[in-house]
Amino acid sequence: MTHARWHATDTLAARYADGTLPESEAWSLEKHLEHCTSCATRVSHVVRAGTAGAVLGEVREAVLREALGSRPVVVEGSLPTPARETPAPTAPTPRARLWSSRVSGRFAVPGAPGRFPRLARVLWAAGPAVRGAWSLAVLVVALGAVALGYGAGVAGARPLLLALAPVVPVLGVALSYGPHADPVHEIAAASPSGGLRLLLTRTVAVLLVSLPLLTLAGLLLPGSGAPGAAAWLLPGLALTLASLALAGYVGSRAGAAVTGGGWLCAVLAPALTSPSAAPSARLAEQLSAVLDGPLAQGAWAASAVLCAAALTARRAVYDRLP
Repeated sequence: MTHARWHATDTLAARYADGTLPESEAWSLEKHLEHCTSCATRVSHVVRAGTAGAVLGEVREAVLREALGSRPVVVEGSLPTPARETPAPTAPTPRARLWSSRVSGRFAVPGAPGRFPRLARVLWAAGPAVRGAWSLAVLVVALGAVALGYGAGVAGARPLLLALAPVVPVLGVALSYGPHADPVHEIAAASPSGGLRLLLTRTVAVLLVSLPLLTLAGLLLPGSGAPGAAAWLLPGLALTLASLALAGYVGSRAGAAVTGGGWLCAVLAPALTSPSAAPSARLAEQLSAVLDGPLAQGAWAASAVLCAAALTARRAVYDRLP
């Protein structure tokens, strides 16, 4: 049923407001409210008219007062307060207006006036995946490889980058989702857009940052017998999806540790333990065996498809991912 073919009735809104609506129907209604302003307005009025309206009004007024300063704030739906003489308020600063819009969007019913614009909501959803130390770490890896290749004259800079590149997005996803990465993780995971959808949004954000930077760094480095600079893209995608599939069983950080650690052991251990050749040359041979050619790339593509199917089959698990 599409959003345009049904609307919330007064009875449905009343049951949602008093908490008697089943959880599955409540989630369906909340998802509908993101796209239907008329229904969001109806549900908002019913909620404000009930017992929760006074509490929400007081909470919203307290938050706005804290953000805008000590002067009183009049909030629609809050309890009436005695009239008193107050000096004319000054225009709020840009920071205060930003806080006010955020608070208004956070406490309003989804779909009602004051909600975040779609672009702002997407940026908020992807935020932990592209901010903080992780994005800087990706840049350091890319620039460090170029510095090793040209500044220090290390012949095996590209093989080393190709060995590390598939692990970077795996770690980025692990560090972008969960209580350790997001202070409002529980609220976000419980929302209709949470769970696997939010996890995939942050995964895409991680890939959009890491893939171009690391591939460009590989193009700038001499070949040294290693595969092409883009040969790691399919393996990187497959390993990222594999870590997400494992996360449904053991958690995001443990899944990333198993996937990334397994890859590093598979490509670095033979190069470091072989006495017959230089480590850089042996690493280039090992990478050529697992990355080069239609057979190897086809195997990585099939692995990515299988991991994506596993994610889809167990999508309900990600609503409670630790």
